[in-house]
Amino acid sequence: MIRFFKISGALEAISYLVLLFIAMPLKYVWHMPQFVRWAGSLHGAFFLLFCLAIVVQKWPLKKSMLAFVSAFLPFGPMLFERRYLDGQEK
Repeated sequence: MIRFFKISGALEAISYLVLLFIAMPLKYVWHMPQFVRWAGSLHGAFFLLFCLAIVVQKWPLKKSMLAFVSAFLPFGPMLFERRYLDGQEK
């Protein structure tokens, strides 16, 4: 289950970065809004997958909330993983 969490966290973090640094500039600088729809839809799906991965872990509430909040920061899930899951099995 830790592996599921790590993979979903990486997908969520990467999709968030793509949305912020590729799709949003394409929308507002080059007037190509369709990329935000695609990237946003993928990011939303990966975010829900990440939330499911948190619930499946059955961690204490504080740790689960920290994992959830990490999804709102660029590289957040990866930072959470390094801080709280370092050394756990893949």
